[in-house]
Amino acid sequence: MIFKIVLNYFKQSYKQSKVAFYCELCEAILVGGASATLTFTVLDPATKIFIPMYFLGSIMGIISTTIRKAAFATILTSWFTIMNAIALVKLFL
Repeated sequence: MIFKIVLNYFKQSYKQSKVAFYCELCEAILVGGASATLTFTVLDPATKIFIPMYFLGSIMGIISTTIRKAAFATILTSWFTIMNAIALVKLFL
């Protein structure tokens, strides 16, 4: 029962917008991977790995939230992108 509900949810999301769906998939993988990297390297953070992952994930978030017309989520992911861009510049300067 629950599996069917979740599966239908994903199917509906895919049907609404394939581009947004794949952006969200990439975003989830990138942000989840970045979060795991930060968690496992917290005592000596692997910034050259997780900051670019967060940055790319947040760009994917902007794309998907804009397509889906999720206004406040777009504002939030835009903020994350700006903050991650600053971190990325500081990291490589």
